[in-house]
Amino acid sequence: MAPLFLTRMPISPQLAELVASLRAHYDTAVLPHWTANGWNADLLLPYEAIDGATGDALPPVRYRAMACARQLYVFSVAGKLDHANTLFGSLQAYFSNGEGGWIYSVDPMGMPLDSTRDLYTHAFVIFACAHYYARSGNEDALAVLEETRDVVEQRFADGTGLYHAALSEFFKDKGAGLQQNPIMHLTEAYLAALDATDDEWYAERLREIAAAVHGRFVDPANGCIAELPKEANGNRIEPGHQFEWFSLVAGNHDLFEGSPLTESLERAFVFAQTHGVVPGTFGVSAALDEHGVLLDGTQRIWAQTEYARALAVHGTPESLATLEAQLRQYRGRFLHKGGWHECLAPSGEVVRAEMPSTSPYHLATAYAELPDLES
Repeated sequence: MAPLFLTRMPISPQLAELVASLRAHYDTAVLPHWTANGWNADLLLPYEAIDGATGDALPPVRYRAMACARQLYVFSVAGKLDHANTLFGSLQAYFSNGEGGWIYSVDPMGMPLDSTRDLYTHAFVIFACAHYYARSGNEDALAVLEETRDVVEQRFADGTGLYHAALSEFFKDKGAGLQQNPIMHLTEAYLAALDATDDEWYAERLREIAAAVHGRFVDPANGCIAELPKEANGNRIEPGHQFEWFSLVAGNHDLFEGSPLTESLERAFVFAQTHGVVPGTFGVSAALDEHGVLLDGTQRIWAQTEYARALAVHGTPESLATLEAQLRQYRGRFLHKGGWHECLAPSGEVVRAEMPSTSPYHLATAYAELPDLES
């Protein structure tokens, strides 16, 4: 198979208009929520979710470190550093142990609720601090990034080149095992840290992670990265994660050139597009089995944005034409004047109406890739 990450072609005026409209919607209908009704001005934390119809905050049951970190990323890349500064302070005040370790959540009063040390949270702290440091120059963010990286490497490493998904409060094994999703987000975080610091340690570690992921998670028959190690029972393939991994690896081709994961993800892209995308609506389904049989037809907004990002990274004329059609459907089906629909049924019925504080991260990462098409 020929390489799929080719030099990008010029885009059509119609696609350029779509990109501009999506970014305008984000700036006017998505981001403002999180300094208004979606912001708890007493605790200085984003609410977990707001009502999809009214934009009012839903009664909080918890606040997660990961959600705070994602919002730190969102406001950092938006150039709204005053709010990013506040989020950085809150992230440390509520969730940090002061040594690079992070708890999962606090309760509605801001007191520790779940003290699990999960890799997903630690990855997003690294990711957010890398982007915040790159834009603010705050040396404290660099220190937090490096401390958290050390905790990940010293505490979460499983001895096989990969990482435990979660540990107890005192970093003891709690049987969570290996899961691809937190490892994918650690890959994303280390890519951001490499960009922010130019530290070649990250480049070497990323290549090692790619090799280990290929060995433990990739189904040789279809090239896809399964959610659990390939020998696990009850495994599944999420098309959205194939597109997300593709964007991370193909979008950094020079770094991962020669990795077996690169070739596998070329095939995973085709498999996910063939079996996981609904013809006509271009809706991305939640889960498939290893043969491409549908397991869950729910269409989550993050999977739609990851498909758009992957098409943009893919960059062939065919993919750009598909991207234009996909974005039209996405804009009409998932976005509305007050924000977005989090989950749709294949029929288009809204099956999850609230707007979580974690979702703007997905829109921001996808939309950041789209303007590059104009160059």
